[in-house]
Amino acid sequence: MAKRVVLAMSGGVDSSVAALLLKSQGYDVIGLFMRTGSHAEDAERRAKTCCSVADSLDARGVADRLDIPFYALDFEDDFGRIKDYFADEYLAGRTPNPCVMCNIWLKFGKLWSYGKQVGADHVATGHYARIVPADDGTLRVARGIDRNKDQSYVLSGLRPEVLRHVLFPVGDRPKAEIRELARSHHLPVHDKAESQEICFVPDDDYLRLVRQMRPGLDTSGPMVDLSGNQVGTHPGIEGFTIGQRRGLGITFGEPRYVVQIEPATSTVTIGHRASLLRDGLEASRFNWLGPEPTAETSCFAQIRARHAAVPARVTPLPDRRVRIHFESPQSAVSPGQVVTLYEGDLVLGGGWIERGI
Repeated sequence: MAKRVVLAMSGGVDSSVAALLLKSQGYDVIGLFMRTGSHAEDAERRAKTCCSVADSLDARGVADRLDIPFYALDFEDDFGRIKDYFADEYLAGRTPNPCVMCNIWLKFGKLWSYGKQVGADHVATGHYARIVPADDGTLRVARGIDRNKDQSYVLSGLRPEVLRHVLFPVGDRPKAEIRELARSHHLPVHDKAESQEICFVPDDDYLRLVRQMRPGLDTSGPMVDLSGNQVGTHPGIEGFTIGQRRGLGITFGEPRYVVQIEPATSTVTIGHRASLLRDGLEASRFNWLGPEPTAETSCFAQIRARHAAVPARVTPLPDRRVRIHFESPQSAVSPGQVVTLYEGDLVLGGGWIERGI
């Protein structure tokens, strides 16, 4: 019998071609759409998001074209958990990464649990990443062949025991080839735009969402320079992230950046670009995809999605913590973001940045 795979279908090109490739490889494919309850009012916003009603219809159209079963699952309550995390992180002076949490909790958590209930052998997505064996025999997430589209950074939180069940059908092909496959097989989404925004913030107004979710909470406070001198006030720490330059509400003769956010006193510290540099960081809840090293280990560290991984050294600490030192200082190390470590193209693991050092 053909192996069964549940595939997360978002209505985009990548997951649609993933369905095409899996079926051509002989898998028994079941398409699953995660309905979040989010929606966008205008066509331009709908083109940039995923998981909306329009996206569900696009995904169903592809499933019909490929003659595979398709189901829309109600994940609205589960996305409520991610939205709570999103709001609470901003209010704690941290910068959340909801895509990583979605992968951990939903796509490779609840979606895979559903897959096991229907007898699936695998769970698949349209991520640009790969699953490959390391020299020690363990399976690892690895960078996608198309480095410009690589999404391995947001997959470092996957549990090691799940990796043998994970498939990334588009990860070993360039994006241009994925587009051409969609076009040549007449998939109705072949020219659909890339999703660019967080699915539950379809209007891209993060601040409005946070304040709607936590009404009446006042986090306004002082804005100070690096010497502690007050230079103004701000309306709430949820409006700031480390490294932010625009929207400070104060005009200076030269650029200033958010250097630190202190939630206990609602203080935002600003400084020059050079004051953003950090020699390293500490991270918690670190998830090793292979054996945890017993001593300091060389690696490459990536501290945000659009950051080039840099040479570094990682030292394991108790309680799933790590300390990372960069070979050269890095700018805007943001608490709340993920640090993903690599050995070549293979992901060593990832954790949540607690502080820069």
